[in-house]
Amino acid sequence: MTAPAALRFLGAVGTVTGSKFLLELGGARVLLDCGLFQGRKELRLRNWATVPFDPAKLDAIVLSHAHIDHSGYLPRVVREGFRGPVYCTAGTADLLGILLPDSARLQEDDAERANRVGYTKHHPALPLYSVADATAAMSHLQPRPYGCEFAVANGVRAIFRRAGHILGSATVELELDTRPATRLVYSGDLGRPGRPILRDPEPVESADYLLVESTYGDRVHSHDEVERLAALVNETAARGGALLVPSFAVGRSQELAFTLRRLEDEGRIPPLPVFVDSPMAIAGTEIYRRHPEDHDLDMRQLVDEHRDPLRCRRLTLVHSAEESKRLNRLTGGFIVIAGSGMATGGRILHHLALRLPDRRTTVLLPGFQAAGTRGRALQEGATSLRIHGQDVPVKARIETIDGFSAHADRNEILDWLGHFRAPPRHTWVVHGEPSAASALAGEIGSRLGWTVSVAADGEVGSLS
Repeated sequence: MTAPAALRFLGAVGTVTGSKFLLELGGARVLLDCGLFQGRKELRLRNWATVPFDPAKLDAIVLSHAHIDHSGYLPRVVREGFRGPVYCTAGTADLLGILLPDSARLQEDDAERANRVGYTKHHPALPLYSVADATAAMSHLQPRPYGCEFAVANGVRAIFRRAGHILGSATVELELDTRPATRLVYSGDLGRPGRPILRDPEPVESADYLLVESTYGDRVHSHDEVERLAALVNETAARGGALLVPSFAVGRSQELAFTLRRLEDEGRIPPLPVFVDSPMAIAGTEIYRRHPEDHDLDMRQLVDEHRDPLRCRRLTLVHSAEESKRLNRLTGGFIVIAGSGMATGGRILHHLALRLPDRRTTVLLPGFQAAGTRGRALQEGATSLRIHGQDVPVKARIETIDGFSAHADRNEILDWLGHFRAPPRHTWVVHGEPSAASALAGEIGSRLGWTVSVAADGEVGSLS
C-alpha cells in the first residue's frame, strides 16, 4: 500500500480531555480513543457539536483505556452510525461495562434534575446519550491481549503493551502498511513505576511517529504522599470532621483503599469508618480482583496470603442513593470516597454541598484537576462553589496530594521515552494543558534532542 497516512488531532490538545486522534491510511479510517470533553463549558459544548468525521465510515476504534475522557464519547459515536469493532484490552472491556452505563445514568440524572429544578437554558434538557446507547456501544467491544499483534483495518495492525495507569490501560503501537512500513506509537495515559496494585509501564523501543501525554509534563510528583495522607487522616479524626475524597472510581479509589489499609496495618492511622460511596468504584474493585495479569508483586502477594488489600478494616460499601443520604447524619471522624474525581458530577457533590461550609471538614484532591472543574476551583482557593444551581460557601480545609496521581510526571515520562533506541521522526505532545504540554516538549527537545511539537487542535500530521 503506497497511500499516504495522516493523523488528525480532534481532542486532548490544549486540554486533558476529549482524547480523539483519527488515523487515515488510504481508504482506512481508525479512531485512536473516543473520549468525552470535560471541564470548562466551552469544552463540554464540544461533545454536542458535529464531529469532523462520519462515524459510519470509521473502520475501527482503538481504546488506550477505560477512563471517560478516553472512552466516554463511544456511545454517542455508535448512536450516530458507527458499526465497526472497538479494540481494547480485557481489563478495559470489563471496566467499560460499568463506566459507560454509569456515565449515561449521570447524564440522564443531570438532565432530569435540570428540568425539575429549572436551572437549564434548554427546554427540555437532554442527555448526551442514554443507558441504551451505552449498552449498544458495549456490543462493539473486541478485547485483545497484551503483546499480541492483531489486525485493526486494511493496512493497519496493532499491539497493546501495559501502560500502568489503570487496570487494562495500554500503550498502542500501530504498524501501517506503507512503503516502507510506518510505526505510530500512542502512549495513552502513562502510569507511574513502583506503584502498588498495577505492574509498571512497559517500555517501547521504536516508533517513526509518537504521541505522548503531558498531563504532568511541567512538574515532578512529591514522594511523601503516604505520610501526608496519614497526617490528614489523623488531623481530621482529631477534629471530629469528615475527610471527603473526590476520586475516580477506577484506579485512584483502589490505590487509596490499598494505602489506607496499609496505614491501618502499620498502626499509623486509626481504623476510621471508611465509606466508598460509589457503586461504580465498588464494581471496579471487583474487576481489579479478576485481572491478575495486571497485578504487581505487592498485590499478588497479599492476595496469595488470602488478605484483601483493597478493603479497609471498617469499610462500608454504599450502594443505593438512600444509603448515601444516610451519611448526611454522620458525625465524628470518618472518610468518604466518592466520584467524580474532579467533582464534575456524581455523589461527591451532595457531600460537598453539605459539608463544605463546616470548618472541621477536609477535602482531599488526590490528583490532577482540569481547568474549569469544581475540583480545580477548590484547589485555587474558591470561597464558594456552584453545586446543583446553588452557591455553597467553602469553609473546609482543601488539600491536594499529587503523589496519588495515576499519571507519570515529567521525569517519569522522560524515563519512559529513554527506552527508545532511536528518535522518532516526529513526536507530538498531547493530553495536557498548554503550559504542561509546552514544558514537556521543551524538555524532550533539549534533553533528548528529538524533533517535537505540541499538537494543535484540528492539526493534520503527515505520517510519511
